[in-house]
Amino acid sequence: MGLMLSLARMISVTNQDTKDGNWRRQKFLGTELYGKTIGIIGAGKIGYLTARRAQSFGMKVLAYDPYISRDNVLLSELNAELVSLDNLLARADVVSCHLPATTETAGLLNAKCFGRMKSTATFINTSRGEVVVENDLLDALKSGRIAGAALDVRATEPPLTGELERLPNLILTPHVAAFTREAQDRVTKAICEDVTRVLDGKPAQNAVNSSGSRHQLL
Repeated sequence: MGLMLSLARMISVTNQDTKDGNWRRQKFLGTELYGKTIGIIGAGKIGYLTARRAQSFGMKVLAYDPYISRDNVLLSELNAELVSLDNLLARADVVSCHLPATTETAGLLNAKCFGRMKSTATFINTSRGEVVVENDLLDALKSGRIAGAALDVRATEPPLTGELERLPNLILTPHVAAFTREAQDRVTKAICEDVTRVLDGKPAQNAVNSSGSRHQLL
């Protein structure tokens, strides 16, 4: 949500411009999230929670996920529309990616996908860098094919500095989406609880390589 708001209101750019001694209000005409459509690619637990928070800003929700059904109760709770990837890209004002890195998702977001998006749309990836073809995103941002993007994850981490780092319409953060004091406390607690469970002969509740589908979390 922070990246979404920063893109809509150009917060990082206006911050630096103002610190440089300028006061150029007319240069930074932003947009509102209210009434816009968010497209969630990957409607698992994180995608669902993102959509819930987006609703509090008055956003409509589209979702793409080939592993859930149209009668999914949580989609119904969000009043979300389950659509094809092409449909989502064409209609969304904000495209938010929440995919795991698999052979199916590697390079999924490419030039073809960015070419289907609105020229006023923004793209956010806080999932895995491997799902985006970075050179294609670079071309889309430089040409104005899409309005802006924010990446918290990269195909290679840490990445080599290149053209992406010089784009004014791109926000880059160093894989810190879940890096908060509260989240780290929850991780530590979950690990300790699972170690105790395993030592007691019980199965772990938060196994990294779970045999169940990620959508069983919902």
